[in-house]
Amino acid sequence: MFLFLEKLGAGKSSVINLLAGRQVAETSSGHESLTLHYDAYGVAIDDVPYRIYDTTGFDDYRTHPGGFLYAITDAHKLAKELHEKGGVSLLLYCVKGDRIPSTFITDYRLLYEFLFEEKVPVALVATHLEGEDHMDDWYTRNKEWFERQEVKYVDHACITAADNLDPKYRKKYDMSRIEVGKLIRRQARRVEHWNQGNLSHGIEETDDSSTGHVSRADVLGVLTKRCGLGESLAKAVIRNINIVLFGQAGAGKDSLINLMAGKDIVGTSMDLKSPKLHWQKYTIAFDGESYDVFDTVGLEEPQLGMPQFLDAIENAYSLIHELERQDGIDLLLFCMRACSVTITLQTNYLLFNEFLCDKKVPIILVITHLENEPRDMDDWWKRNRENFYDREIFVASHACITTIRGNFPRRYEESRIAIPNVVKEFTADGQKHAWKGGDDLFVSFMRKLRELLVGNRKPARKSMTSRLTKRCGMSLDVAKLLADRIKNDEAELL
Repeated sequence: MFLFLEKLGAGKSSVINLLAGRQVAETSSGHESLTLHYDAYGVAIDDVPYRIYDTTGFDDYRTHPGGFLYAITDAHKLAKELHEKGGVSLLLYCVKGDRIPSTFITDYRLLYEFLFEEKVPVALVATHLEGEDHMDDWYTRNKEWFERQEVKYVDHACITAADNLDPKYRKKYDMSRIEVGKLIRRQARRVEHWNQGNLSHGIEETDDSSTGHVSRADVLGVLTKRCGLGESLAKAVIRNINIVLFGQAGAGKDSLINLMAGKDIVGTSMDLKSPKLHWQKYTIAFDGESYDVFDTVGLEEPQLGMPQFLDAIENAYSLIHELERQDGIDLLLFCMRACSVTITLQTNYLLFNEFLCDKKVPIILVITHLENEPRDMDDWWKRNRENFYDREIFVASHACITTIRGNFPRRYEESRIAIPNVVKEFTADGQKHAWKGGDDLFVSFMRKLRELLVGNRKPARKSMTSRLTKRCGMSLDVAKLLADRIKNDEAELL
């Protein structure tokens, strides 16, 4: 299998058409990429079939970081897919011959060193060289530059791939098809398929180098120091998808996490007298993606008193700031046991969807304990969805599942497939960026939550200040200011 990588506008789609002898890949004369996702093409060279993958072109990371991140993510996903199919034989890196882009080295290091771990050979394909007397003269002029930059490559081809040129260039076009074909045949005989190592499968957060794991800090250092990315962009390249899981105790959140992980990573308990006292973070992976799942403290019945209210504030505050550090929230999973829609259920929904996330994060309702549903598990939602609408509980999607394997293996397997599918649907490429909260939102959240739970009763400023300083780690000045704003129903920026 061969993988085409390029700077945006270098002409890799045209090279694929050149090899195929006809137009199979759409091309563009502008600067926008027409390849929005990787595409696979079957090409025969001297009657030998080859599989070539066309990837999204790379934008300049300095001026178009969004497009750059999309292309990196696309290449990463493709690498994982090809790993499952046997690996990658060769990277064909297209570069437009009129000018080597200033970001070439960054893109090269990111792909060859970081993404493919220096284990897949690279061949350079210089395009748009029809104006050269001898197209290989381009390589003669630039060879020393590649050597100075320590660019490792095993082969090269200097070509033109534009089929709509002046007829006088037709000979060069036909020669280009021959040259690229020879390159692929040469390398196909020499290389072994590459399969991914640990780095491309995910980033392990560990401070113990003796374990052999690659730490997040190590990878960040490679991207910033070796690849030249800014710190914020480098963090975006390696960030996991953040999911906040919430619901009442007994809803099956711990079992849901184990279902998503495909193994038991959380100890479950039916002891409702020992509720979770703080949110917990679990890193899990499925279908080639890594997710950070934050299991939260839910609001319980009976109606919260002031001590429990302050506990909820403390946990909400710490979670918001952790998620700011972790680059925001991508998805909310609302876990509930199959039952009637209660006030507490509605309160949990309002807390996370409206107050904590300002209605800006997609929310998926996961209904558990449906192993005894007479027919299809989704029938429960069909019978009960109007009750949710009556309570003004609106969700982006839902999943009716069981987390009990036992005597229900078929339904458990259905559930194991359903959850990744719905998660991927709302976190895949093209979804909006992760949403971030802030201190201003936190103030508003506490004010609204207080109104929801304790009505017009206001906590004493002194007790609130003490709790915020001792338990939440705020400075005294900030705690006093925050307590005053809560007391006065203000929601201004700190």
